[in-house]
Amino acid sequence: MMSDIQPFYDTVQSIYDQDHTARWLSLFLDPTLLYSCAYFEPEDITLEEAQYAKLDLSLDKCDLQVGQTLLEIGCGWGACSYRAASKYKVDVIALTLSETQREYCLQKMASLPEGSGKVDVRLQGWEEFHQPVDRIVSIAAFEHFGPMRHQAFFNRCRELLPADGRLMLHTIVSVEWGDIRAQGLEVTQEFMDFVRFIYKDIFPGGYLIPKETVHKFARKANFEVERTHSLRLHYAKTLDIWAANLAANRQAAIEMRSQQEYDRYMHYLEGCAKYFRSGHCDICQFTCVPVSG
Repeated sequence: MMSDIQPFYDTVQSIYDQDHTARWLSLFLDPTLLYSCAYFEPEDITLEEAQYAKLDLSLDKCDLQVGQTLLEIGCGWGACSYRAASKYKVDVIALTLSETQREYCLQKMASLPEGSGKVDVRLQGWEEFHQPVDRIVSIAAFEHFGPMRHQAFFNRCRELLPADGRLMLHTIVSVEWGDIRAQGLEVTQEFMDFVRFIYKDIFPGGYLIPKETVHKFARKANFEVERTHSLRLHYAKTLDIWAANLAANRQAAIEMRSQQEYDRYMHYLEGCAKYFRSGHCDICQFTCVPVSG
C-alpha cells in the first residue's frame, strides 16, 4: 500500500547531512549549489549561467502561471524553488529529506525579493504528501527512489495534479546494453566496476532505469510524455567543469576531508564525464501531461 511506503530519510541524510556538506560541495559546484546537469545554451556561458539556464528550461516546460502552486520534489539547496518564486511568481512547496538542506533553504528564502511567490520548505517525502498542486518539478531526485517506487511516484504525481497540470522530471537514465552495443560501444568490466562504485561509494541507494521504462511507468499512471529531452553532452560538460573545479581546490578538499575522499570524488566526476560523453549513460527531462484514464 502507498501509505506503507516511508521516505528514505536515513539514506539521504547520510549523504547531505554530514559536517560541512555545503562547504564541501562549494569546492566544485557553482554558487547556486545545483548538484545536477547544467544547460549550456549558448555553449560559451559560465557554469552558473548554465545552471540558471537549466532552471529556466525546466520551469518553462512546466508552463507556470502567476499565482499557481508548484511542488518541487527534492529541492536540494533551494535554487529551483527560489527561481520559481522570484522569476515566475508562483507559490512553491519544496520537499527535502535533509535537515541540513531545509535549514539552508529557509535562510535562502528569507532573501526573496518583494513580490515573489511564497516558498514553504518542508522536511517531507513525496510519499507523505497529499495536497493538490498545479505543477510538479523534480530535478535529480528520481535516481534516489530505489527500484520499487517509480510507479508509486508517478501515481502520486497524477493524484496531485489537475487535468491541465504538468510534471517535469529531470533524471539520469540507464542505457540498455543492447543499445550501448548498437552504438558500437562495449560494456566492459571497467564500466561495470565504475557503476558499482557509484552505487556503493557516491550515491548509496541510487537506482537507474532506462528512459523506455520511465515512459511505461508514466503511461500506466495516465500521463502522456509530451517530450523527452536528452541533456547527455550538457552533463558531460558539467562534470568536466566540476572535476576541474575540485582539482583547483585540491588542497582545501584534502584539508576539509581527506586525500582518499578527494581521490574518490575525482574518480567519480571524471568517470561520469567519460561515460556520459561516450553514450554509456544518459540524462533526460521528461515533460508529462495528464490524460484521462
